[in-house]
Formats: sequence, C-alpha cells, structure tokens
Amino acid sequence: MKLTDFKALTFDCYGTLIDWETGILSGLQPLVEKADIEPSRDQILGIFAQNESAQEVETPATPYSQLLSIVYKRIARTWGVAVTNEEANSFGASIPDWPEFSDSVSALQYLKKHYKLVILSNVDRISFRASNTRLQVVFDAVYTAQDVESYKPSPRNFEYMLRRLKEDFALEKSDVLHTAQSLFHDHVPANRLGLASAWIDRRHAEAGWGATKRPPGTPTYDFRFDSMAALVEAHQKELLA
Repeated sequence: MKLTDFKALTFDCYGTLIDWETGILSGLQPLVEKADIEPSRDQILGIFAQNESAQEVETPATPYSQLLSIVYKRIARTWGVAVTNEEANSFGASIPDWPEFSDSVSALQYLKKHYKLVILSNVDRISFRASNTRLQVVFDAVYTAQDVESYKPSPRNFEYMLRRLKEDFALEKSDVLHTAQSLFHDHVPANRLGLASAWIDRRHAEAGWGATKRPPGTPTYDFRFDSMAALVEAHQKELLA
C-alpha cells in the first residue's frame, strides 16, 4: 500500500491539524486558577478527555461549542469550583483561538495538489470556520458532528462521510485514506469499517493519551508519521521512486 494509491485524504481536524491540547489548556486555565489544586498538564487533559467523551455520548446532538461549555461545568464540579455561565461559555467559544500546528498550512497546500481534502470532525460548523481560516485551504467537503448529530468514535460519522463521498465525488472506500491523530476517536472506528488510515502521532514525544481517552484494544493503521510534514515528505519520495 502506498500514499499515492488514494484519491482523497479525510482529516480529523482537532489534534491533527489544529493544536487542540494547547487550546484546551489555555481555555481551562481560569478554572485551574480557581481550583484549590495544582493539576499537572496530563491531569488536566485527562479530566477533559473523560468529561468530553461522556458528554458526547449523553448529548450527541449538542453542537460542540455548547458541549464544551457543559464540559467546563462538569470539570468545575469535579474540582469543587463554582463557575458562571459566562465563564463556561467563554471556554465553549474558545475554539477559534486554538492554534494550527506549524506544519499544517504548508502540508495542506501541498496535498491539495494531489488529493481531494475532506474534514470529518467532532465540531460545529460555525466553530470550524475560524479554524478553516487558520488552515488557509479550501476543503472539498466538511462533515461535522453537527451534520450527523453524533460524535466520533460513533460509526455513524464515518458511514455518513463515506456515503457523501460516494454521492458527491464518486469516491469508493478504497479511494480514501483517513488521516488522524486520535486512536480513540478515529482509528478504532476506521478499523471497524475497513477504512485505511494514517496515524499522525503528534504526541510521539509524550506519554499518555492527552485529551483523548485510551482506545479499546490495539488499533491498527496503514501509515504512521510524527507530523503532517513527514507525511508530505513520504508522498514526495513516492513520486520520485
């Protein structure tokens, strides 16, 4: 299997193209300062992961910015901190402030010349607009949790994406390489649907699972890269081979 075998790259956005852990940590900092504890970076990301995933299961039709506000209140309760609606909503509205990874823009601009580029993200459409501006590329399609009314790792999101890709672009599953950081949200369901995947292991230098839950079992993937830049380099080498 080669990167050049595919016609479309479908991307998780947050954690893969946008540095959501930096954004999450910054957005939760006011809550950390209120709490009478000194959690580590990994503890903050871990409690976010547990509460975010639980809320996505409980309220799958809630748009992501609103869901983040609820997650903020859940974490506050866990830490015994009183917060206002305004504080929680500020966290929910922080997605546009989450920075892109340094290699995302150049990688996407290169890949746009060779593939259809598609987003499959646990986000709402309004929040994604600001992230899309940061990424400086026109995606061929954007499929969000808001469109599907469920959150990854639900197979519904992937089934929706594959159906739309076939209807709108005549792309078969074998034409698609799903490209993502999260083993939990993306590679586990990709495995179950027989969808080829590339792991962008943004956390390769860090222990633990960061802002995602531990994946069940042992997910597999067809390619692994430390960064989007490394994926681009591998693609360029294939073209020269």
